[in-house]
Amino acid sequence: MRQRFRKIKAWLSSLSYRTGLYVLAVCVLFYAVSFAQMLLPISVAAKGILWIIFFGLAKTAQYSALLILGKAGIESIRRKLRKNTD
Repeated sequence: MRQRFRKIKAWLSSLSYRTGLYVLAVCVLFYAVSFAQMLLPISVAAKGILWIIFFGLAKTAQYSALLILGKAGIESIRRKLRKNTD
């Protein structure tokens, strides 16, 4: 099992910076959907199930994006965000 996780981590790390940004955007989308679905007129149990599903997908996308981008990619995003706020 550990070897399988290492293979997945190596594969994610080999993806491009742009792919990491797309996965990060999907992460934000899943976070928005996980909380926005609370406004739907459905049962509390269904809302809870949907929240678990979408929040889990958001967390998975978040950690996948972190693996894809790596430390250098995260620093690059931070520099760009600082530049835009100045």
